[in-house]
Amino acid sequence: MKEISVSELKKFKDIAFDFQLIDIREEFELEICEIGGDNIIMSEIMDNFDKISKTKQVIIYCKNGLRSGAVCQALEKEGYTNVYNLKGGIIEWAKEIDNSLTKY
Repeated sequence: MKEISVSELKKFKDIAFDFQLIDIREEFELEICEIGGDNIIMSEIMDNFDKISKTKQVIIYCKNGLRSGAVCQALEKEGYTNVYNLKGGIIEWAKEIDNSLTKY
């Protein structure tokens, strides 16, 4: 499984790199904090292949990187070669990039 660090993601955002960011957390988690991207909850990801780019780099995140890692592995088994897990998830983003985010 390929991973990307929060600092690499910040660089992508800063330079407006053309990528897809997918948040697989539940709606109640989005209400606590978020960093953008498309929301496709984990339990619905396999029913929404049409919403996941096959050409752009796709970065998937969750709270700490565990659920998103599992999703990346499942997508790789389906033939996706362009998916990356956000290492440490939104918690790492809150620690390293934006400490104003609510941690949970």
